[in-house]
Amino acid sequence: MPSSQEKAQLAQTDNEIFLALKGEEARQRSGLELIPSENYAFPEVLTLLGSAFTNKYAEGYPGRRYYGGQENTDRIETLARDRAKALFRAEHANVQPLSGSPMNQAVYLGLLEPGDTILAMDLSHGGHLTHGAPVSHMGRLFNFVRYKTDPATGAIDFDHLLAVAREAKPKLVVCGYSSYPRDYDYADFKRVADEVGALTMADVSHIGGLIAADVMRNPLDAGFDVMTTTTHKSLRGPRGGLILCKEKFAKKIDASVFPGLQGGPHMNQVAAAAVTFRLAALPAFRDYAQQVTVNAKALAAALMERQVKLITGGTDNHLLVIDTVASFGINGAEAQEALDRVGLTTNKQVIPDDPNPPMRPSGLRLGTPAPTARGMGEREMTEIGGIIAETLAAKGDRIAEEKLAARTRALTSRFAVPGL
Repeated sequence: MPSSQEKAQLAQTDNEIFLALKGEEARQRSGLELIPSENYAFPEVLTLLGSAFTNKYAEGYPGRRYYGGQENTDRIETLARDRAKALFRAEHANVQPLSGSPMNQAVYLGLLEPGDTILAMDLSHGGHLTHGAPVSHMGRLFNFVRYKTDPATGAIDFDHLLAVAREAKPKLVVCGYSSYPRDYDYADFKRVADEVGALTMADVSHIGGLIAADVMRNPLDAGFDVMTTTTHKSLRGPRGGLILCKEKFAKKIDASVFPGLQGGPHMNQVAAAAVTFRLAALPAFRDYAQQVTVNAKALAAALMERQVKLITGGTDNHLLVIDTVASFGINGAEAQEALDRVGLTTNKQVIPDDPNPPMRPSGLRLGTPAPTARGMGEREMTEIGGIIAETLAAKGDRIAEEKLAARTRALTSRFAVPGL
């Protein structure tokens, strides 16, 4: 975080931006982030993102840079790669992707040819935009075939998945999700891919921290060829991407990231990722990750006790999805706005085969990484579940919302935001 002197300087230089910064700090302190892809970064991460590494160009890789003055950048990138490999039990790591989207694009473009077939999860069933949604550039470059979850159970039907794979003959099978509340048995995906001669890729951006802590299964342990994850979300690091792969794909992946897709890496981000991987290897982080999943189950239980319908009927990981139409007769956008007014930040979310459009979907997505980072436990999850259910049941009653907002402030006043 900037020092008080640095903030005073910003106030003199650009008071409008300074006021926005102060406003965001106040919002984060008094409210609660429940979007599963958001978290509070480690304080060390905030320090490094504003460090001298911001000033340095470092095109290339350690020992093979295009500019001089790289002794410290080489050191931090080598540390970041080695720590990532140890943390995730990987043969090779590339820490340069600027975010999750170019991270996945680098894999597709590095291992496949345009027009190749990729089998990936349908967006409305929990997949991600970068897994071949028609509106994405990758959806135009590659032939994506999508699999879905079982409408009755919410689980993946692997017999159906195998049948789709046999017909489509994909070059790559992708698994991973942004709103699927369950864990995977990656061995099932591997069997499907092996039968049709496809490569395997797991995008674990949401649960990277939970995998690092061995709270959830690791796709690399099941023999996956590639695993990608963002370094923020459940890892509590900087916004960025990480590609882990078998050694035989290392040269293709590295060349696809640079010079194939992007130029100079953000070395402040790489430095922050390096310290994140070190912190994620410590026992305290394992305790944190375990509590994230415990809290998610507690929040799910609190909601279901109030007759709230959850997609798949619960959760195995850090997130859950409410069917707001079935539960409260309102769409996800209306639910998000109501919860914003009481200090709970969530996001509207499509549900499987959603009849409503993406900007007014039938669902709402919640997660527990951020409240857990503030030190909250099961008791607080029960209170949060009550505030959510009562807010959505109030359907815009401003007097009720004011009382619920006071409950949120009373809760967050007891738990500091890390780094603020």
